[in-house]
Amino acid sequence: MRFLLKRWQGKKAALVTTSCLAILFMSFGWSECCSETGAIAGVRDYLRGKISAESKVGTFVCRGEMLCGATQIPLFYNKRGFFPAWCGRSGILPSARELISEIRGAYKEGLHPEDYHLTHIEILLKELKEETLAGNRKKAERLGDLDLFLTDAFMLYSSHLLGGRVKPDTLHSDWVVDVPTADLLQILESSLQTGRIRETLLGMSPRDLGYRRLKSYLASYRGMAKEGPVPPVPASMLRKGSRGGGVQRLRTRLATFGDLQGSPEGQGDFFDGAVESAVRRFQGRHGLRQDGIVGKNTLRMLNISFKQRSRQIELNLERWRWISHDLGTRYVVVNIAGFTLQVVESGVVRMEMRVVVGKPFRRTPVFSGSMTYLVINPYWNVPRTLAINDILPHLKKDPTYLQEQGLRVFADWSKETPEIDGRSVHWDLLGPDTFPFRLRQDPGPKNALGRIKFMFPNKFSVYLHDTPSRTLFQETTRNFSSGCIRVEKPVSLAVYLLRDEKQWTEKRIRETIHSGKTVAIPLRRAVPVHLQYWTAWVDELGRLHFRDDIYDRDGPLERALQERLPAG
Repeated sequence: MRFLLKRWQGKKAALVTTSCLAILFMSFGWSECCSETGAIAGVRDYLRGKISAESKVGTFVCRGEMLCGATQIPLFYNKRGFFPAWCGRSGILPSARELISEIRGAYKEGLHPEDYHLTHIEILLKELKEETLAGNRKKAERLGDLDLFLTDAFMLYSSHLLGGRVKPDTLHSDWVVDVPTADLLQILESSLQTGRIRETLLGMSPRDLGYRRLKSYLASYRGMAKEGPVPPVPASMLRKGSRGGGVQRLRTRLATFGDLQGSPEGQGDFFDGAVESAVRRFQGRHGLRQDGIVGKNTLRMLNISFKQRSRQIELNLERWRWISHDLGTRYVVVNIAGFTLQVVESGVVRMEMRVVVGKPFRRTPVFSGSMTYLVINPYWNVPRTLAINDILPHLKKDPTYLQEQGLRVFADWSKETPEIDGRSVHWDLLGPDTFPFRLRQDPGPKNALGRIKFMFPNKFSVYLHDTPSRTLFQETTRNFSSGCIRVEKPVSLAVYLLRDEKQWTEKRIRETIHSGKTVAIPLRRAVPVHLQYWTAWVDELGRLHFRDDIYDRDGPLERALQERLPAG
């Protein structure tokens, strides 16, 4: 069966369920886990009756709890002749205990074990154990319910590892992902036959090193949170030469984070060179100005609790699960919240640079595309919204703004529309409903796209480009654009992307720029581009980074992850 991930369609629409959108059932070859003994016959009869009854009502409730595989469970057991999957003549099979162990450890992935029926599973295990100790025969009903819970848990947990627990487009309209799909029932049947439950589930989670590194930090921060709160650094300006109890607390915090090497005692309450270097390291990992001074923003970051940081890591692990498991051999990835672009090849970061992303009210969307060409000395056809909101107010005050900015006016947006004299337009009479014109900015030093743009066609009309506003790259928080991404080193990026085109050397690229001629250059091999949003991540050196949530995306995701599956 082709198992497609579908989301819960009730009031809690962000929750993932294992109901499928389409079913193409494939014939399973399975080996019987047991012979037709009296006990197994009883479980088999119970499963047949339970599944038949629940199928008539269209939902599936077991012991008062909703099972998410209301469609898949009948198909799965029907193909098995209703033989149980997780128990045999000698009782609960090793594969069942292996699955239960993995469910108990779901918290290591930032997921909730209770979402996978763990409470009911534990109760059933206890009841079955007590019956065994008392010398009573196992009840078919309890074994049957356990089997149903485990089957549903496998499908639900594996789907969450594969594609995330929350569907991002239920939270953000500008977050587009292709949810991974898999033949989960076929995978389940194969795993049961081979006894490789744990290996199968491990293979479902993201394979990228970034995910695994972030998961290891989750365990560390949870451990630190359990040890109790670390005294906060008091609100005061601290710098090299400062002395007092606040410095001692600062030392303790920096040592706990790993930024201050050696004993936090050091020089006691004195802010020395070692502390200053540690503060700079901390600031670098948190996107702050690396001045070695504990000011307002650094103090705020220092005093965020381990519990809060643990939760932030969980949110970003979930975001990793939304990403394709195959990013490409060579790709460009932009971390919007981190204001950075990286070119990655064969798992190694080959190039990194700063970027400027969209303002909070003009957010850069999250999606993946394929870069196919770049343009040197591009024209800029001003989007209508920007023309009305950003340029029209200037034109109403100063009609010469067109000439100053190298802007031309066209009658409308049709391909062959004529250019008109902007001086003949009564700009002061125009508004959002009466603005038919297309504005185009000529190539040149004032062009908003700079000298190069990098194109990966998409429905958002977002791309990477140069900018004449170079000073913005010196800011620590760089969300100033109207949605597109401005890159710090456009020529370096172009040289790297055109390395397969021997004629396009850096020298020729710069000569073409200086010529002023507009030239489009196709890429011999398309390059995947991934625009992502991470507020916590681990770099290639193993350092954990945190950033502010510039678009307020963490809150909605946290609330969605806290929602529990509905009871029956």
